[in-house]
Amino acid sequence: GGGRMPLPVIERAMKLLPQVNFVNAYGLTETSSSIAVLGPQDHRDAWSSDDALVRRRLGSVGKPLPTVEISIRGPLGEELPIGEKGEIWVRGDQVSGEYASKRALNQDGWFPTNDAGSFDEGGYLFIEGRIDDVIVRGGENLSPGEIEDVLLQHPSVREAAVVGIPSDEWGEAVAAFVVLHDGRAMTAQEVSDWIVKHLRSSRKPEHIEFRGDLPYNETGKLLRRELKAQFTPAP
Repeated sequence: GGGRMPLPVIERAMKLLPQVNFVNAYGLTETSSSIAVLGPQDHRDAWSSDDALVRRRLGSVGKPLPTVEISIRGPLGEELPIGEKGEIWVRGDQVSGEYASKRALNQDGWFPTNDAGSFDEGGYLFIEGRIDDVIVRGGENLSPGEIEDVLLQHPSVREAAVVGIPSDEWGEAVAAFVVLHDGRAMTAQEVSDWIVKHLRSSRKPEHIEFRGDLPYNETGKLLRRELKAQFTPAP
């Protein structure tokens, strides 16, 4: 709970536990729990598919529930086309209308989640993380999760975290924090080469740091703010 499930982790779980009925759900306190679900059959269909687009759905949270509407929107509240990343907005009877001190919904009943995501052509919802976690490099929005998934596919990498750090040239640059499996070795150049091999060069980290562990809270959510803090000037 509390964050997106990395695709390589799901793939390993499906391989090790083929008889388990996996369910991945997405929701918020304000939406009275789940608003999208990827059920057991969807997991199996994606796992067994030779189509890369279908296989990718293992990393999704499935489709919106019947009583829920979900929209992907830009910074001005405009609805974005299929495949484009933006903020997840939700509407439905189960969505809370207000907080103690302010109204939560816009005039049309939509609630902005502050989560980033996108839909594929089949209507499957992909969570990219919190809007605040998106890295804006030279005007391009980069998803930390996309880069982390690629890092986790390397056989030497046990854990990975990616954050945005201040950059005079780009506004923000990519920083990667990597935890290696015991007994494995890897250089910063090898990390960069691996990312560029699988993703566009704009995703290449400007800063790469190897660590013994990463910071998580009690529920296992990665604490990105602690990683970003070391690059934030003291007031």
